[in-house]
Amino acid sequence: MDIDKAESSTASESTTTEQIIDQMGGASGLVLSTVPVIALIVAHLFLPLMPTLAVALGAGAVLFVIRLARGEKVPSAIGSLLGVAVAAALVIWTGSVRDFFVIGIWAALAIFLPTAISVMARRPLTGMIWNAVHGGEHAWREDRPTYRAHVIATSAIAVAHLAKFVVQQWLYVAESITALGIADTLMGAPLTIALALVVVWAFRRSTTRMRAAEARHAETATGDLIDGRNL
Repeated sequence: MDIDKAESSTASESTTTEQIIDQMGGASGLVLSTVPVIALIVAHLFLPLMPTLAVALGAGAVLFVIRLARGEKVPSAIGSLLGVAVAAALVIWTGSVRDFFVIGIWAALAIFLPTAISVMARRPLTGMIWNAVHGGEHAWREDRPTYRAHVIATSAIAVAHLAKFVVQQWLYVAESITALGIADTLMGAPLTIALALVVVWAFRRSTTRMRAAEARHAETATGDLIDGRNL
Protein backbone atom coordinates (compact mmCIF):
# COMPACT_ATOMS: atom_id res chain seq x y z
CA MET A 1 0.00 0.00 0.00
CA ASP A 2 2.87 2.39 0.80
CA ILE A 3 4.36 1.83 -2.65
CA ASP A 4 1.04 2.52 -4.41
CA LYS A 5 0.50 5.73 -2.43
CA ALA A 6 4.08 6.86 -3.01
CA GLU A 7 3.70 6.29 -6.74
CA SER A 8 0.37 8.12 -6.72
CA SER A 9 1.88 11.07 -4.83
CA THR A 10 4.83 11.24 -7.21
CA ALA A 11 2.47 11.30 -10.19
CA SER A 12 0.40 14.04 -8.54
CA GLU A 13 3.52 16.08 -7.75
CA SER A 14 4.70 15.66 -11.35
CA THR A 15 1.38 17.01 -12.60
CA THR A 16 1.61 20.02 -10.28
CA THR A 17 5.20 20.64 -11.38
CA GLU A 18 4.24 20.47 -15.04
CA GLN A 19 1.48 23.00 -14.41
CA ILE A 20 3.87 25.41 -12.69
CA ILE A 21 6.47 25.14 -15.44
CA ASP A 22 3.71 25.49 -18.04
CA GLN A 23 2.61 28.76 -16.44
CA MET A 24 6.16 30.05 -16.95
CA GLY A 25 6.04 29.03 -20.61
CA GLY A 26 7.80 25.71 -20.15
CA ALA A 27 11.54 25.08 -20.31
CA SER A 28 11.65 26.08 -23.98
CA GLY A 29 9.71 29.25 -23.18
CA LEU A 30 12.25 30.19 -20.52
CA VAL A 31 15.07 29.67 -22.99
CA LEU A 32 13.29 31.70 -25.68
CA SER A 33 12.82 34.55 -23.20
CA THR A 34 16.57 35.22 -23.43
CA VAL A 35 16.29 36.17 -27.14
CA PRO A 36 15.53 39.90 -26.57
CA VAL A 37 18.51 40.20 -24.23
CA ILE A 38 20.81 38.54 -26.77
CA ALA A 39 19.43 40.83 -29.49
CA LEU A 40 20.08 43.84 -27.25
CA ILE A 41 23.68 42.81 -26.58
CA VAL A 42 24.49 42.29 -30.25
CA ALA A 43 22.71 45.47 -31.40
CA HIS A 44 24.46 47.54 -28.71
CA LEU A 45 27.82 46.65 -30.24
CA PHE A 46 26.92 48.25 -33.56
CA LEU A 47 24.00 50.65 -33.14
CA PRO A 48 23.08 53.81 -31.20
CA LEU A 49 20.67 53.72 -28.28
CA MET A 50 17.28 54.01 -29.98
CA PRO A 51 17.96 51.53 -32.81
CA THR A 52 19.29 49.13 -30.19
CA LEU A 53 16.05 49.35 -28.25
CA ALA A 54 14.09 48.93 -31.46
CA VAL A 55 15.94 45.68 -32.14
CA ALA A 56 15.24 44.41 -28.61
CA LEU A 57 11.56 45.36 -28.80
CA GLY A 58 11.29 43.84 -32.26
CA ALA A 59 12.81 40.61 -30.97
CA GLY A 60 10.34 40.69 -28.06
CA ALA A 61 7.40 41.17 -30.44
CA VAL A 62 8.53 38.33 -32.73
CA LEU A 63 9.05 36.13 -29.67
CA PHE A 64 5.53 37.00 -28.48
CA VAL A 65 4.04 35.81 -31.79
CA ILE A 66 6.16 32.64 -31.77
CA ARG A 67 5.14 31.75 -28.22
CA LEU A 68 1.47 32.19 -29.03
CA ALA A 69 1.89 30.11 -32.19
CA ARG A 70 3.49 27.36 -30.08
CA GLY A 71 0.36 27.26 -27.95
CA GLU A 72 1.84 28.82 -24.82
CA LYS A 73 -0.39 30.48 -22.24
CA VAL A 74 -1.33 34.04 -23.25
CA PRO A 75 -0.40 35.55 -19.82
CA SER A 76 3.07 34.02 -20.08
CA ALA A 77 3.64 35.38 -23.58
CA ILE A 78 2.27 38.82 -22.67
CA GLY A 79 4.36 38.89 -19.49
CA SER A 80 7.52 38.29 -21.48
CA LEU A 81 6.73 41.09 -23.95
CA LEU A 82 5.67 43.44 -21.16
CA GLY A 83 8.94 42.83 -19.34
CA VAL A 84 10.93 43.84 -22.43
CA ALA A 85 8.73 46.91 -22.95
CA VAL A 86 9.09 48.11 -19.34
CA ALA A 87 12.87 47.59 -19.44
CA ALA A 88 13.07 49.52 -22.73
CA ALA A 89 10.97 52.36 -21.28
CA LEU A 90 13.35 52.60 -18.35
CA VAL A 91 16.31 52.84 -20.74
CA ILE A 92 14.59 55.63 -22.68
CA TRP A 93 13.98 57.48 -19.40
CA THR A 94 17.57 57.16 -18.11
CA GLY A 95 19.38 57.15 -21.44
CA SER A 96 21.58 54.20 -20.42
CA VAL A 97 21.40 50.71 -21.94
CA ARG A 98 22.56 49.16 -18.68
CA ASP A 99 19.22 50.08 -17.11
CA PHE A 100 17.59 47.43 -19.31
CA PHE A 101 18.78 44.98 -16.61
CA VAL A 102 18.08 46.99 -13.46
CA ILE A 103 14.63 45.50 -12.76
CA GLY A 104 16.01 41.96 -12.91
CA ILE A 105 18.92 42.88 -10.65
CA TRP A 106 16.72 44.24 -7.88
CA ALA A 107 14.16 41.48 -8.36
CA ALA A 108 16.96 39.03 -7.52
CA LEU A 109 17.57 40.85 -4.23
CA ALA A 110 13.82 40.88 -3.55
CA ILE A 111 13.75 37.09 -3.91
CA PHE A 112 16.90 36.57 -1.85
CA LEU A 113 15.69 38.43 1.23
CA PRO A 114 12.50 36.47 2.08
CA THR A 115 14.03 33.09 1.19
CA ALA A 116 17.13 33.71 3.31
CA ILE A 117 15.07 35.05 6.22
CA SER A 118 12.73 32.05 6.06
CA VAL A 119 15.67 29.64 6.35
CA MET A 120 17.14 31.55 9.29
CA ALA A 121 13.70 31.53 10.94
CA ARG A 122 13.60 27.73 10.50
CA ARG A 123 10.57 28.02 8.25
CA PRO A 124 11.97 27.54 4.74
CA LEU A 125 9.68 29.13 2.21
CA THR A 126 9.35 26.12 -0.11
CA GLY A 127 8.18 24.01 2.84
CA MET A 128 5.56 26.58 3.78
CA ILE A 129 4.32 26.67 0.19
CA TRP A 130 4.27 22.86 -0.03
CA ASN A 131 2.32 22.65 3.23
CA ALA A 132 -0.19 25.26 2.06
CA VAL A 133 -0.73 23.41 -1.22
CA HIS A 134 -1.38 20.19 0.71
CA GLY A 135 -3.92 21.59 3.15
CA GLY A 136 -1.67 23.43 5.60
CA GLU A 137 -2.10 20.84 8.37
CA HIS A 138 1.12 18.82 8.15
CA ALA A 139 3.87 18.90 10.79
CA TRP A 140 6.48 18.89 8.04
CA ARG A 141 9.15 20.60 10.14
CA GLU A 142 9.06 17.72 12.64
CA ASP A 143 10.09 15.25 9.94
CA ARG A 144 13.83 15.83 9.60
CA PRO A 145 14.28 14.52 6.02
CA THR A 146 11.37 16.67 4.81
CA TYR A 147 12.56 19.74 6.71
CA ARG A 148 16.13 19.25 5.45
CA ALA A 149 14.90 18.94 1.85
CA HIS A 150 13.18 22.31 2.08
CA VAL A 151 16.16 23.93 3.77
CA ILE A 152 18.26 22.78 0.80
CA ALA A 153 15.69 23.95 -1.78
CA THR A 154 15.05 27.35 -0.19
CA SER A 155 18.75 27.91 0.47
CA ALA A 156 19.52 27.12 -3.18
CA ILE A 157 17.04 29.79 -4.27
CA ALA A 158 18.50 32.31 -1.81
CA VAL A 159 22.14 31.66 -2.73
CA ALA A 160 21.46 31.68 -6.48
CA HIS A 161 19.64 34.99 -6.36
CA LEU A 162 22.21 36.56 -4.07
CA ALA A 163 24.90 35.53 -6.56
CA LYS A 164 22.82 36.95 -9.39
CA PHE A 165 22.38 40.26 -7.56
CA VAL A 166 26.05 40.59 -6.57
CA VAL A 167 27.47 39.68 -9.99
CA GLN A 168 25.05 41.76 -12.04
CA GLN A 169 25.13 44.76 -9.72
CA TRP A 170 28.93 44.74 -9.91
CA LEU A 171 28.78 44.64 -13.72
CA TYR A 172 26.07 47.32 -13.68
CA VAL A 173 28.25 49.69 -11.64
CA ALA A 174 31.21 48.89 -13.92
CA GLU A 175 28.99 49.72 -16.92
CA SER A 176 30.05 46.51 -18.66
CA ILE A 177 26.97 46.13 -20.86
CA THR A 178 28.10 43.08 -22.83
CA ALA A 179 29.22 41.19 -19.74
CA LEU A 180 26.01 42.20 -17.98
CA GLY A 181 23.95 40.81 -20.84
CA ILE A 182 25.90 37.56 -20.86
CA ALA A 183 25.52 37.21 -17.09
CA ASP A 184 21.80 37.92 -17.33
CA THR A 185 21.41 35.23 -20.00
CA LEU A 186 23.43 32.59 -18.15
CA MET A 187 21.81 33.36 -14.80
CA GLY A 188 18.34 33.55 -16.28
CA ALA A 189 16.65 30.52 -17.87
CA PRO A 190 19.37 27.93 -17.02
CA LEU A 191 19.39 28.97 -13.36
CA THR A 192 15.59 29.06 -13.17
CA ILE A 193 15.31 25.55 -14.61
CA ALA A 194 17.97 24.21 -12.23
CA LEU A 195 16.24 25.75 -9.20
CA ALA A 196 12.88 24.40 -10.37
CA LEU A 197 14.35 20.90 -10.40
CA VAL A 198 15.61 21.31 -6.82
CA VAL A 199 12.20 22.53 -5.65
CA VAL A 200 10.49 19.66 -7.48
CA TRP A 201 12.79 17.22 -5.67
CA ALA A 202 11.90 18.76 -2.29
CA PHE A 203 8.18 18.70 -3.07
CA ARG A 204 8.24 15.08 -4.23
CA ARG A 205 10.26 13.97 -1.22
CA SER A 206 7.84 15.74 1.14
CA THR A 207 4.73 14.31 -0.50
CA THR A 208 6.13 10.78 -0.65
CA ARG A 209 7.00 10.85 3.05
CA MET A 210 3.62 12.36 3.92
CA ARG A 211 1.76 9.60 2.04
CA ALA A 212 3.92 6.89 3.58
CA ALA A 213 3.28 8.28 7.09
CA GLU A 214 -0.46 8.40 6.42
CA ALA A 215 -0.39 4.80 5.20
CA ARG A 216 1.49 3.66 8.31
CA HIS A 217 -0.98 5.51 10.52
CA ALA A 218 -3.93 3.89 8.73
CA GLU A 219 -2.40 0.42 9.09
CA THR A 220 -1.76 1.01 12.79
CA ALA A 221 -5.31 2.24 13.34
CA THR A 222 -6.70 -0.79 11.48
CA GLY A 223 -4.53 -3.13 13.53
CA ASP A 224 -5.66 -1.55 16.78
CA LEU A 225 -9.30 -1.84 15.70
CA ILE A 226 -8.86 -5.55 14.90
CA ASP A 227 -7.09 -6.20 18.20
CA GLY A 228 -9.90 -4.42 20.04
CA ARG A 229 -12.50 -6.57 18.39
CA ASN A 230 -10.54 -9.76 19.20
CA LEU A 231 -10.50 -8.77 22.84
